[in-house]
Amino acid sequence: MHTSADKRDVARRGELLVTTVADTVLDLARCLPPAFGLAVADAAIRSHPGDVSLSVLREVVASQRNPRGRRRAEWVIDHADAASESVGESVSRAVIGWCGFPSPLLQRTHIVDGRRYRSDFCWPALRVIGESDGWAKYGADPQEVTRALRAEKRREQDLRRAGWTVARWDFADAVSGEGLRAALLAAGLRPERRADTARLSSIGRNPRSR
Repeated sequence: MHTSADKRDVARRGELLVTTVADTVLDLARCLPPAFGLAVADAAIRSHPGDVSLSVLREVVASQRNPRGRRRAEWVIDHADAASESVGESVSRAVIGWCGFPSPLLQRTHIVDGRRYRSDFCWPALRVIGESDGWAKYGADPQEVTRALRAEKRREQDLRRAGWTVARWDFADAVSGEGLRAALLAAGLRPERRADTARLSSIGRNPRSR
């Protein structure tokens, strides 16, 4: 629970009173580690385009008097992107930047022998693709898992034959920073600036990341 001098807009959802999406995003962005605040903002502007946008978030934070966490919230707004489709992708995007790697393109479409594939992250000039793996996407049914794994293997083989190097990591790799960094270095990507060690260490200080 947090208190604030700034008024919150409240709406009723059934029997519950809730704050608006914009207020909720900014309250969380002020107090969460930046990578997780970014995941909240990404999800909000992706899932609630009619309720919140980057311009709305900027207007709301500019109108608030509370200075605590303002810089963190402004960083989140500056980097939020609705193209990130999961918490893992949002956290990975933050870590990629903090490790000093060049910014990737998100959700890029690749057509190989008439088959259409999409990548989480892509660096076209370097022919590198990055994939943030989440185990939930495979489902629980053994047959579904088998089909998904076969399709994924074929997809990766096609992309590699087309000249792409594919780097893969999971959520734990992104949170640690080192696993993601090692995957991109092994794929041939190189940092173009110094790492932001302070922000990288902020992820591990969140108890929910363990």
